[in-house]
Amino acid sequence: MPKYVIERDIPKIGDVTPDQVIAISQKSCSVLNTLGPKIQWVQSYVTQDKIYCVYIAPNEEMVKEHARQGGFPANRISEVKLMIDPTSAEA
Repeated sequence: MPKYVIERDIPKIGDVTPDQVIAISQKSCSVLNTLGPKIQWVQSYVTQDKIYCVYIAPNEEMVKEHARQGGFPANRISEVKLMIDPTSAEA
């Protein structure tokens, strides 16, 4: 199944409180439960003004629907074509 990186522009998201993190995460999980098992949230990386989320989904439209229902921006959705890590250097 395809993997996607979603870039979400959210000013000052790096300043969220632990309680806000819980609320945001619960909202995302609630929408995921509604959409069914074909879409999965893998993890997210938070910077000061953006969140980069990794999702597994059958298509980009399902990622967009998650964003729409959750009220989250999805400013850029990119399908992962290849994963590279330090072991990629091994022959």
